[in-house]
Amino acid sequence: MPIYEYVCNACGFEKDVLQSMSEAPLTDCPSCEKPEFTKKISAPGFRLKGSGWYETDFKTGKKKNLAGDAGGASSGAKAAEAN
Repeated sequence: MPIYEYVCNACGFEKDVLQSMSEAPLTDCPSCEKPEFTKKISAPGFRLKGSGWYETDFKTGKKKNLAGDAGGASSGAKAAEAN
C-alpha cells in the first residue's frame, strides 16, 4: 500500500497517509478541518535492485552499479560460475 503526502493549503499542515490506491483522496484537513487537504506530488522512495532489473540487464561494462558488489558481476552470475 502506498504512502501519500498531503498538505493543507489553508493552514500548512502536512501528513503522510498510508492508504489504498482505490481509496478516495482525503479532502478535509485533520488540523483545521477545512476542505483544503491535497496530495503533494513526490518521487517514490524505492529502488529496484537485484538480477532482472535495469541495473543488471541494460547497463554495460563498468556502468553497472550493483548493490554490495564491487566486482561488477551480479551475485547470480557468480553463483552460476561456481557450479
